[in-house]
Amino acid sequence: MRAVKIIATLALISILASCGGKFRQYSGAEVTHIVVYKDERKMYLMHDKRVLRKYDFDLGFAPVGDKKVEGDGKTPEGTYYISYLNPASRYHLSLKISYPNAQDRAEARALGQSPGGDIFIHGQGGIGRVGDWTWGCISVTNDEIEEIYSMVRVGTPISIFPTKP
Repeated sequence: MRAVKIIATLALISILASCGGKFRQYSGAEVTHIVVYKDERKMYLMHDKRVLRKYDFDLGFAPVGDKKVEGDGKTPEGTYYISYLNPASRYHLSLKISYPNAQDRAEARALGQSPGGDIFIHGQGGIGRVGDWTWGCISVTNDEIEEIYSMVRVGTPISIFPTKP
């Protein structure tokens, strides 16, 4: 009986270890800000003024311009924050961006439409890099989202700019 318990415990440990493969550990400098330049397709994880990591990314199917309404394929522009880390994303892992804010809601309401709300930084799931394909999200590779997910915390500010100054 004792041998069965030991084997069962080892099997459970093995299963749990294999499930945790996409969850990395990070012990470096804190990410204090995320900066995104849509035109260059560059995202920077910053610690104060120092770049910790840089990523290329894909955007929505209509990437030019600020997001105004649900379904427009645009990525919002402005300063938001990371509001949720999603370990069960259909795109591997994801970080929710706090869009829409009060101004975004007012702009959409003035147009008689919904602003939408599911804007994330996410992986690609099984899609692979194919150009601008999301509905307004920021997509990186699955390997990159694992790194980003381990480094960024809820509450981290994210500034999304149309162009680099």
